[in-house]
Amino acid sequence: MKKEARLLRDKAINSLILCIEHFNRPWDRGRVEAVLILLDHSFEMLLKASILHRGGRIRDRRARETIGFDKCVRIALDDGTVKFINSDQALTLQMINAMRDAAQHHLVVVSEPQLYMHTQAGVTLFRDLLKDVFAGNLLEEMPARVLPVSSTPPGDLVSLFENETDEIRKLLGPKSRRSTEASARLRALAIMDGSIRGERFQPSAAEIKKLARNIRSGKPWKGVFPGVASIELSPAGTGPAISLRLTKKEGIPVQLVPEGTAGAAVVAVKRVGELDYYNLGRDDLAKKVGLSGPKTTAVIRYLGLRDNPDFYKEFIVGHTSFGRYSQKAIGKIRETLKEKNIDEIWRSHGVKWQAKRFRLTRPIEASTS
Repeated sequence: MKKEARLLRDKAINSLILCIEHFNRPWDRGRVEAVLILLDHSFEMLLKASILHRGGRIRDRRARETIGFDKCVRIALDDGTVKFINSDQALTLQMINAMRDAAQHHLVVVSEPQLYMHTQAGVTLFRDLLKDVFAGNLLEEMPARVLPVSSTPPGDLVSLFENETDEIRKLLGPKSRRSTEASARLRALAIMDGSIRGERFQPSAAEIKKLARNIRSGKPWKGVFPGVASIELSPAGTGPAISLRLTKKEGIPVQLVPEGTAGAAVVAVKRVGELDYYNLGRDDLAKKVGLSGPKTTAVIRYLGLRDNPDFYKEFIVGHTSFGRYSQKAIGKIRETLKEKNIDEIWRSHGVKWQAKRFRLTRPIEASTS
């Protein structure tokens, strides 16, 4: 192994161990910032060590400084002679880097479950890369008294983000006077969502206010943070050997963003052709599930499919908007009809349900006109 690569690898391990130490400290002053900064630094050093070990370069020609974090990720993912990470691992890396950027340069509130998720996913990825590139064992690099992060992991991102948005909604409640704290918590979620979708930015005050309005109005978190809705947690193991990986959901590809694209990260979760993904109208969906159009609408209302970006999206062309459904909606409706009788759904969410809502809303609309 080249001496420079070995020294960088050792430096990476040192930063990771300090990150773990700060995570497990029994006090909170500066803890979040320290954990994220040290975790990010450990990966930059490990990426550079790995690139050198694989025969790559960490300095551009005639450059005085070494390449930055994003360039390291791009080489590790896309250079055929050096490549040692996959697109899921690249997503984890750029998410950690984006969170570190926010923690170091602005106000951001990261909840304990979120911090655990980023740190444990980071420790898992570091262990994987150390083994794959250097045939090393991370546990052998630590004193026997030190354990990697080993708290009970969040069960899934759905629960994590539902809890986060619920807490933010409370902070935004009437007379709470905690909008600054709500904005700091929202910023953490917005940065995570943006980094997954391939956007490299710190959200503006106007963007944070828009997110706050959506959450205050009760909009489901999957509609507010569509990038996060496209990945999932994959926990495995227990104790010191616990693993936590962030992976994209089946059927949703990750694409490499062209180098030099303004405001873009290295990789982004994208659906190839959104109209190809949301390729069903209401009547098309009705034919697929064997129901009439109105009864299909009743099931859509019953399941709340229009509130979930996995199943529905509204497109605007000119001054006209039209809704489209994904193929996933077919499976969801079929599963529901196995357990719930369509007549019961029709009675509760059919034409009478619509007429009842109209009668209830008319006086309100009249009184405010």
